[in-house]
Amino acid sequence: MNIKDIAKMAQVGVSTVSRVLNNHADVKESTREKVLEIIKESNYIPNNSARILKQHNTKNIGILVKGVFNPFFFQMINIIGKTINESGYTMIMRQNDYNIYQDIDTLIAFIKEKKLQGAICLGGNFTEITDESFKEINIPIVLTSVNAVSKQGKTYYSSIGIDNIKGAYDATRYLLNKGHRKIALILGDVNDIGISLCRLEGYKRALNEEGIDKENDLILIGQYSSKGAYEATLKLLEKRKDITAVFALSDIMAIGAAKAILNSGLRIPEDVSIVGFDGMDESKFYNPSITTVKQPKNLMAKMSIDLLMSLINGELENKHILLDTKLIERNSCFDLSDV
Repeated sequence: MNIKDIAKMAQVGVSTVSRVLNNHADVKESTREKVLEIIKESNYIPNNSARILKQHNTKNIGILVKGVFNPFFFQMINIIGKTINESGYTMIMRQNDYNIYQDIDTLIAFIKEKKLQGAICLGGNFTEITDESFKEINIPIVLTSVNAVSKQGKTYYSSIGIDNIKGAYDATRYLLNKGHRKIALILGDVNDIGISLCRLEGYKRALNEEGIDKENDLILIGQYSSKGAYEATLKLLEKRKDITAVFALSDIMAIGAAKAILNSGLRIPEDVSIVGFDGMDESKFYNPSITTVKQPKNLMAKMSIDLLMSLINGELENKHILLDTKLIERNSCFDLSDV
């Protein structure tokens, strides 16, 4: 099986398959999905780096990123890259934003193609890991802030993340304690089968404690972007005048939602309160500064690369670490119970 066979099966040109493999943006999404599905079904492993494959002892560490333009991951990559460089290794980063399927096969292909000595995944879908998934891969793997890691196969990889359900529960509980009952939730991607679902669960759990049913009209998709959240919030505020709070699953989306609130002629927090998630600097310096659930991103980055290097050096066995989040109270929430 080679790239020509893939092109023939997909009824596209070889150059199109090449652009898909290299994550070029100038490919129609339906074509990209078709080619990726054929690649997955055929177990095709691309070989576009023969020079590296010929090396017998590389010093390469791979970073597979889903959300490479997300400032949250961007800052983590800087910390990870610095340690990799200081350790005498070379960082090879691959963007994985266009794959909507499980990322296990993408990771395995990346490892084989670049002959990696270790790999860190930032984000991605790893919900279908089995005891067989990584048996053929004999290098350390650290999955950081990924979607709903499976309970199987844990002896073959490490993971670092947060309790997404609790983080979302805490944010929603905070708004409920301030008297809010009509709370909109902005999820990320419609295909996000892990993090968004976990945070949705935390949101629903807090509402249920107050006897409040989830309203589908109040669940928005913000596409993990300020623009997406802005547009979704504008539409919501046109239809629902009873909204008193918005909880966005990322600070980037919270900023977009805040802009929509202000452009609708409403005030923050007097008319609509807002809470974000991540603890990014952007939310701190917005006006008004946005209350947020802070993830320890710097610690996550440092722990990820330190753990990987220890695994490479045979100093540790695989670990699974869950870190705490912290609600950072700022100026974007109004206490309705005082009214």
